[in-house]
Amino acid sequence: MNTATEPTTAAFRGSAPRAVLSRALAIPLVAALVAVLPATVATQPGPGPHDAAYWLQLATCAYAGTRLAAMVLTPHRRLIQGAFWLFCYIAMGIAPLAQTVLDSTPTPVVGPRSDTVLASALVLAGIVAFDVGALLARHRPPLRSRMHERHRPTAAVHPRRLYVLCILALAGSGLLAAELGGPGVFFSNRQEISESIEGAAGAAGAEAASQAGSAFLRGFGTVPALLALLFLTRWLVVSRAARRRPLVPVLWLAMLALNVVVNNPVSNPRYWFLTVLFSLLFTAFPRSPVMYRAALATGVAVALVVFPFADRFRYEEGTDRPQQSTGSILEPLTMKDYDQTGMLANTVTFVGSGEGHSYGRQLAGTALFFVPRSVWTGKPHDPGTRVGEWMGMPYPNLSSPLWAELWLDFGPLGMALGFAAVGYGAARADRRYARHARRTAQESSAGPGSVAAVAVPLVAGYSFILLRGSLLQGMGRVAIAVLCVGFVTTFRRGRPDRR
Repeated sequence: MNTATEPTTAAFRGSAPRAVLSRALAIPLVAALVAVLPATVATQPGPGPHDAAYWLQLATCAYAGTRLAAMVLTPHRRLIQGAFWLFCYIAMGIAPLAQTVLDSTPTPVVGPRSDTVLASALVLAGIVAFDVGALLARHRPPLRSRMHERHRPTAAVHPRRLYVLCILALAGSGLLAAELGGPGVFFSNRQEISESIEGAAGAAGAEAASQAGSAFLRGFGTVPALLALLFLTRWLVVSRAARRRPLVPVLWLAMLALNVVVNNPVSNPRYWFLTVLFSLLFTAFPRSPVMYRAALATGVAVALVVFPFADRFRYEEGTDRPQQSTGSILEPLTMKDYDQTGMLANTVTFVGSGEGHSYGRQLAGTALFFVPRSVWTGKPHDPGTRVGEWMGMPYPNLSSPLWAELWLDFGPLGMALGFAAVGYGAARADRRYARHARRTAQESSAGPGSVAAVAVPLVAGYSFILLRGSLLQGMGRVAIAVLCVGFVTTFRRGRPDRR
């Protein structure tokens, strides 16, 4: 009898603190995200209309806030899903609600109010479709598929190839610094470093001078350095032998110093720095629910407070883009960081003006971004740039959220199916990450460990950029990351090599 009850008692003791913590946080967290913050924004004085768009945005805040609270309180670490709901709650919920209340948008909305109403409805439909896809992914595959997955070789990081990646990261970042005029450029404002990168890209040719070419050039100096740091961090976390080997900690310190230079928050886009921060935290603390919860909870405060005021580091003194002052505490939410719903409404107007849906052509241009326009003369341009030029904006380099990209290509049904597929893939990737995070003790002498344990945190951090858009601008770094991950990946069977 005692033997049967001891495991149960031990399991209860192990899970009790987590349950108590969840119960203690549940009521105030859910109330703050679902009711208090949206109600505070909605009741602020402002000239905005309380029309259908207003109520749809309130519904989006309530839905995304509920799902974000569930992500924070769950004992499972769902990194990609948590990042998705964090972005939706702030950028597609709270921020557009504040803009509606103040009747002030960071980017002009050129169409009728009905297009904004439709855009708000599309946002809500997209997040519901994402949730449906995530729910479908919870069903386990058939027994034969699960048995096949058990015997499938695991993608692991090859130690010697990781050493080579560190050398390539040093070379790539060093060449980028030399092209830009030295490491000091990385600690200047974003305008100066962007102009330097465009000048270096322009020297390589007309195609490289495009936005995709500039992003690809910058990616060689930043992505290998970040991936090398993440793989080394994972190796030090799971392997005692690596911590006793002088070479691995020395390489980690070198990659850390390199990332401080090339991936610092001063001269890099804030969404890219979020990628660096989230991926590093989730890699360094793979089994910590406290770190996971803190990252999502503080992400709300960072997005509301830090992001808007960090805009001063983007441009030189006297060259800031003018912003309309409303005198309200909600004014930071009307900055350019949160123009996604407005740009979705402009995309709806753009499609309805006679351009029509592209039926996969835009997505094909994104996937084949590396094909030069001299070969593909009709290659589509960045959708944010297309809509911005159609609007007559002096700064046509605008965001194009995933909702707008899918709507532009496939219409409402295709957008819903696309978000369902994204939700399904995100849930499956989170499950794989959780499975590999539990193998930390087993990998104590298995080298750097699983590729998924680093790739999933990186995707979770980079999802902010992909959701904000445009996809074309993010493809340069994605392609480089895929090449780097493929280079260091090896497949092993059975027990790890303990040599």
